[in-house]
Amino acid sequence: MAMSVGEGGGEDAPMSDINTTPLVDVMLVLLIIFLITIPVVIQSVKVELPKVRYEATQTKAENVLLTVRGGPGGTCQVYWQTTPVTHEELLKKAVEKLKKEIDKQGGPTAAGLEIPEVHVKGDINTPYRCIGGTVFTMQMAGFIKVGFISQPEGGGGTVRL
Repeated sequence: MAMSVGEGGGEDAPMSDINTTPLVDVMLVLLIIFLITIPVVIQSVKVELPKVRYEATQTKAENVLLTVRGGPGGTCQVYWQTTPVTHEELLKKAVEKLKKEIDKQGGPTAAGLEIPEVHVKGDINTPYRCIGGTVFTMQMAGFIKVGFISQPEGGGGTVRL
């Protein structure tokens, strides 16, 4: 605290010193609040996120290529290669395809059995339920690997700023 002693001018002279005590009190309160809340805000669970990289699609004859897009009135349009199918037809065709591939490799007990992959191309404006329903249907049929076909940005790996 500051105290003026022996200054000239008497008691009637205006005091030109600023009282900083309330300012210091407010600053200390804010400092304590920030010291308590900052660790809570930046607290997170430590995870290692996957590294993103572009890989060329390995196209094999046994792989299934599906195209999914939103249709009129909120409907979902699914194409097996280029043939439109309903979800019921998709499940039926997927089961038949998987059974045929497994039989071709020597049956379900054959050593080194390779399950074909499903590659899904989804339009950017397709509702999530269409893509999710298609993936779910293929998993119900028994396909293990389901991947998404995307187009990398730009015309190559070099980005100039």
